[in-house]
Formats: sequence, C-alpha cells, structure tokens
Amino acid sequence: MARPSDSRQGGVSPLKVAAIAAILIGFVLVSLRLLPGSPFASEATARWGDNPAVDRSTTDSADRARRPTPSPSPTLEPLPFAANDLTGLDIDGWYAWSVLDRRTGEIIGSDNMAETSTTASMIKSWIVADYLRRAAEAGKTPTEATLADATKIIRDSDNTRTQQFYNSLGKSASIERLLSLCELTDSSVAEDGGWSRTELSPRDTAQLGQCIADGRAAGPTWTTWLLNEMRQVRGTGDFGIRKAFPTAEGDTIAIKNGWVDRTREQENHVNCLAISDTWTMGVMLRYPVAKGYEYGMNNCQKITAALLTEPL
Repeated sequence: MARPSDSRQGGVSPLKVAAIAAILIGFVLVSLRLLPGSPFASEATARWGDNPAVDRSTTDSADRARRPTPSPSPTLEPLPFAANDLTGLDIDGWYAWSVLDRRTGEIIGSDNMAETSTTASMIKSWIVADYLRRAAEAGKTPTEATLADATKIIRDSDNTRTQQFYNSLGKSASIERLLSLCELTDSSVAEDGGWSRTELSPRDTAQLGQCIADGRAAGPTWTTWLLNEMRQVRGTGDFGIRKAFPTAEGDTIAIKNGWVDRTREQENHVNCLAISDTWTMGVMLRYPVAKGYEYGMNNCQKITAALLTEPL
C-alpha cells in the first residue's frame, strides 16, 4: 500500500505555494516603501533613507523653514553724545571728559580722559556709598540721624559730616576700596590721605558713576536711596552736566560735583559726575584760581552741551 506522500510526488505542495507568495508580497511592499514619493513610504524612509534619490538638502531647508525664526536683538538707541571738536569753546586751562554707555560698557572721551585731577567734593558720592554698603554687610541699619547726615553730604556737600564718615571708614582705606571695587585704572589715593585730594580721571569718574548705578558701590540695599539723593543735589552744588539738558530730563539725572581753590597750585579744580539710566559722564577742569568757581561750573555745562548730538 502506497504512503500518502507518494501519491503527490512530482507536484508542488500548497504550503510551499503559500510561503512563496508571502515572500513575494513582502518584497513588493518593502520595494514600495523605499520608492521616493510612494504613498507607502514612511516619513523616516522618505526623508532619511539611504535611497540616493532623496535630496537631504531640500528636506533640511524645508525643516528649517518650519522652525520659528529667532527675534533679532533690539537696536539700542544711540547715546546723546558725540566726540565733537571742542576747540571753539576757548576754555582757559586743562579740561577732559568721558562718557560710558551703561548698556554696552563702551567709553568715549577726550584724548586726555585718563589724566587725573583732584576730586574735591565729587568723591563724597563714594564715601556715602562705602559707608552704606559696609553697614549693610555688617548687618546694621543706619539710624535716621546718620541718614540725615548722609543726605547733607550728598545734597548740600557738607564737609564736616564728610570728614566724620571718612574717619569712620578708615580714611584712605576707603579710597583703596574704591579703586579695587570699582576697578579704576587711572586713579590713586591722595599723598596726604585726605578725601578732597583723591586723584581721579574723567574716565574713572564715569566708571565710578557706573559702579554706583549698578549697585557695587552702595550695595543692593542702598543704591536706589543714594541715586535718589544724588538727583536732589541743591544749592551751589547743582551745576554742570544735567544743566545742559531740558529741566524735566535733567531732574532725572543723578549728580555729584566738586569745586575747590588750590592755593598751593593757584588753581581752581571743578569736577562733574552725572548718572542717567543709560550713561554716566565725568568732566574735570583745572584753570587759574583768579577766574573763580563759576568759570569752571559754567564750562562743565558748556562742554556737555557741545558734546550733545542734538544741541539745545
């Protein structure tokens, strides 16, 4: 009796036919997925497959086009100053100036902006800042009487109270802290150790203004208070840089000026520091003592006005 398999010798088994058909169908489907533009192609195969017909540069460009475009950096408004020729002012004696852009750190100024002169009362802005910062660092709050003294120093340029603060700060040690903390490059402690004869350049004066404005000088607790006091300078000390601006704008500018007649040198030294929201400025003058204070005070304003890009 024949075995069942013997009856089908020489034919094709239905199982083999089904297997061959499945293989052929699978091959066709794979081929279709690899064809560019095929509706059966997967996104990954169409974009990143090894098929050389796929233009990757095109898909890269399309992909970048779908990404959000970064917003361009806002254009900074130019400062209101330019390095104009000041020879027409005909100022007797030595003078120099500097302006610092608080947004970028860029400094412009006269060719001699690194030369120094004695600060006189202009340095009082630092002395008060140093006192307030150190008090906060020690965990102390100045009394109302002490703050009233600081107000007199800034607004009215009181010399007696300034000396008291200066003594409590270690005298010339305070100026050493100024040079270090505010990273001044041209300036130095006075030979006699006094605050009035501290040597500052117009460039470092602008740097001092930035040091006050950014909070390093007075610290985070007292910076706003100090700037507000400097906006309220009154009386004889209210002259110079901010007077070159319209009153409404000038009232927003913080200042501290200095003026002194140097008998030994037979010179008047007049200095101006100003701080605005976007810039700081230093102007310094030395000239024959016989010309009096007002000569320097007026010329500080004239220098500023001559440097404005839109003169008043």
